[in-house]
Amino acid sequence: MFSHLAPPLSAVVRHSLLVYSVMITAHRAAFAAEPVFVPGTKPLLLQETGAGEGPAWHPELGLLTSGDGNTNRRDKEGKPSVYRPDTGSNGLMFDRAGRLILCESARYRVTRLEKDGKLTILADRYEGHRFNTPNDLTQDSKGRIYFSDPRYGDRDNMEMVDAKGRKVEGVYRIDLDGKVTRIIMHEVDRPNGLVITPDDKFLFVADNNNNTDNGARKLWRFDLKADGSVDVASQKLIHDWKTTRGPDGMKLDTAGRLYVAAGLNHPNPPFETAETPTAGIYVFSPKGELLEFVAIPRDETTNCAFGGDDLKTLFVTAGGTLWSLRTTTPGVSIWKSNTK
Repeated sequence: MFSHLAPPLSAVVRHSLLVYSVMITAHRAAFAAEPVFVPGTKPLLLQETGAGEGPAWHPELGLLTSGDGNTNRRDKEGKPSVYRPDTGSNGLMFDRAGRLILCESARYRVTRLEKDGKLTILADRYEGHRFNTPNDLTQDSKGRIYFSDPRYGDRDNMEMVDAKGRKVEGVYRIDLDGKVTRIIMHEVDRPNGLVITPDDKFLFVADNNNNTDNGARKLWRFDLKADGSVDVASQKLIHDWKTTRGPDGMKLDTAGRLYVAAGLNHPNPPFETAETPTAGIYVFSPKGELLEFVAIPRDETTNCAFGGDDLKTLFVTAGGTLWSLRTTTPGVSIWKSNTK
């Protein structure tokens, strides 16, 4: 399952990955009639640095990623460069007009890069409080932007609290008129990756609290209402990673399948203690059934994005490195018609 460029793994790790893959294959056989990935495809290591998070594909620019404090570019010929220095970005997304939206985590804000190169601040405070660290983005068919706002690491300077003084790590919506609304508050533990289905029916939320005893490592689905709010009562658990690292970034393909970056190859005590290697891409059916798992031999698997001219290359970020996989079905493109 690994590229020849991947570093060697121990015999124990290879055996554990084999056992885990057999389990997933058996589970997949009950639900999937067609392959998710091109038969024989293996994770291909593309670059060793500059791809910590936020992959986003542009048909002319190529792939943008967040890493080393910058927003980086890998052009269509594979040449890496710094696209925008010192952005402190995490999640990246091109909106329906083809403009780059950035979660500038280091500056506690969400911004938009206009076509003329100017930067517009879309959200930097809510009810007078500075955001924690905006992390990931998605967009609905009306052009409204949704972003998660967790806080990993030092929590001493968090300003987001509720009326009782409890810290809030929420999910927010930015309307077309610029109004910012919190749509998820304490319903999840620590929201990370987000994605909305093309029909605006569902919002998936990666809940990844990886540095707390009994922290959530879960993937949730909410019904999304026409006004852009969620039906809290509809909250449904899709998958629980339990004692390994939870879900991070995720994307959809045009068949409605969900590709989720999650897991670890080695325990990270005291909070992530699972011994079995689990780092890679998990693929779920539209009904939430686990169909496929592809191991990525680098910790941590943080995010993914579809790209290439046919949108059938899945780019995967992991521990600052960049990998690719070939899929049988194109990914959903927010701002450009999909290639069939």
